[in-house]
Amino acid sequence: MIAAPPYLGVMAILPPTSSPRTALRDLLAVFRHADNRDRILAITLSLLITIIILILFLVDSKVNTAPPPRIVYIQDYKTDRTDAEIITQQKKEEEQRVAAAKERQRQFQQLEKRLGME
Repeated sequence: MIAAPPYLGVMAILPPTSSPRTALRDLLAVFRHADNRDRILAITLSLLITIIILILFLVDSKVNTAPPPRIVYIQDYKTDRTDAEIITQQKKEEEQRVAAAKERQRQFQQLEKRLGME
């Protein structure tokens, strides 16, 4: 008994590539041979939806892709500061940090009371 040859053996897996001219000719042929108004409307709507989706992909690829510029401010100190001036400045900054942390904690406690989360 002889085995039958595979029926997919000679078929291409992917369709042959076509040029944009060929695709445009096919589209124009479809429009020319569309015999009723409903078919032309369906073709037009399908093209319109495809174009809208492509435009949305192009626009979306350019939105929010790069982070915004980040500005960092630094404080410039005198080079001839004494150790006492440095320690005084550090104590003042530490007091400001502690005061800001206490204020933030007070705000959270106030929010906790308003929400009833005890």
